Amino acid sequence: MTTSAASFSRDANRIPITTDGLTLSTTKSMTGGNATIAIPLFHITGSVEIRGLWGVITTDLGSAHTAAYWRLNDQTAQVAITLATGTTLSSKKAGSTIVKKGLAATALALVDNAAGAISEPTTLETTFFSPFVAQKKTAAVTDIEYVYTTSQTPTTGAIQFFIRFIPLSADGNITVI
Repeated sequence: MTTSAASFSRDANRIPITTDGLTLSTTKSMTGGNATIAIPLFHITGSVEIRGLWGVITTDLGSAHTAAYWRLNDQTAQVAITLATGTTLSSKKAGSTIVKKGLAATALALVDNAAGAISEPTTLETTFFSPFVAQKKTAAVTDIEYVYTTSQTPTTGAIQFFIRFIPLSADGNITVI
């Protein structure tokens, strides 16, 4: 079994909550401009079940932050984790949250903090987060990336990304890039 730098979430008594898997996070600044930008977030080895994928905006995003989505990139093929036409996040404020809560054909969900908000599963969903299995491509680097399009130069803002997972194979693991 591979070792991991990830940790379990803990309850109010500091007891690990193991049923939801391990959690990692990384904060990325939005960089570049006048392009479609792919930001590598997490590196996958083996096979893992991803129990949650979300981000919290920590610095206000720029005015041209569109077509935001997550994808799996094995350096040859890119597979959409959420709808590739994406979600517009232009000028969203720190504290807003983005979530993968539906199938890959569904855009990532925005929980905007412009006003009090709730987001919940539909009657067809059994949990808030939409779990999925990710598999590393043999002999290739396989990453989860955040992708967005901007016409702003340079683009601005930052997002703290989180992933919760359970290893499925003996070498199953996720690390922060």
